[in-house]
Amino acid sequence: MQIAQFPVPFVKMSGTGNDFIIIDNRQAVIAREALPEFAAKVCRRKFSAGADGLILIENSDQADFKWQFFNADGSVAEMCGNGARCAARFAYMHGIASARMRFETLAGIIEAQVADTQVSVKMTDPVDVQMHREIIVDDSPLLLHSVDTGVPHAVVFVNDIDTMDVCALGSQLRHHEAFFPAGTNVNFVQELDGVFKVRTYERGVEDETLACGTGATASALVAAFLGHTTSPVEIITSGGDRLVIVFELKDGDSAENVFLKGPAYVVYKGELSAESLL
Repeated sequence: MQIAQFPVPFVKMSGTGNDFIIIDNRQAVIAREALPEFAAKVCRRKFSAGADGLILIENSDQADFKWQFFNADGSVAEMCGNGARCAARFAYMHGIASARMRFETLAGIIEAQVADTQVSVKMTDPVDVQMHREIIVDDSPLLLHSVDTGVPHAVVFVNDIDTMDVCALGSQLRHHEAFFPAGTNVNFVQELDGVFKVRTYERGVEDETLACGTGATASALVAAFLGHTTSPVEIITSGGDRLVIVFELKDGDSAENVFLKGPAYVVYKGELSAESLL
């Protein structure tokens, strides 16, 4: 089987430290059955281009374009907030869509607006909100909250986020029976003078990432549900960049018209050779 038509042009982009390999796949330059393997191999750091995820831009009969999103391990994700912002700017730069656009994801149709390097995406309304959940970790109770903002997230408020062992506890929660079988992303949150610092353990990357758009959104919404803040909410990511989440609260623990705003930068453009898969 021929995996791809090499060389494969790509753009490396970063959304507040979340980095992605983005490929225009409207002409099916990568064989569909090979996509998970291709994603896992090209996302390897040091051995290949390296990224938190792979984004493929494809044709859609419902919107300006459709994306396929793969985590670094080759698994499929329904949604990625920072990836969505990068995909939107890529589409605008390449004439695939206008500055205001709609694109198809597994989480539904996403609306986006590009203004130079700043990109705003309308997120899906939060679902499966479960507040004040107490689960047992290492024989001790842990209070957390969970919400699906396109993908599932757990949110844990902490007193000293800088000393948290995000990978150790994040991995335990990601695989905890409370979130079986799909697992969850895990966000550790601390309020700092009216803004919120968030560190995220990402499912599929299986590590802490420098930012997570759906995680920042989940953290902001949970903070609002708890009465700790109101829209707009400023989030400081692990990489030190800032995201802004705008939303309208509804009765109970729910919200609508949720927007994620922040920068999406082009890092470099290049071509993947067949050797990138070795």
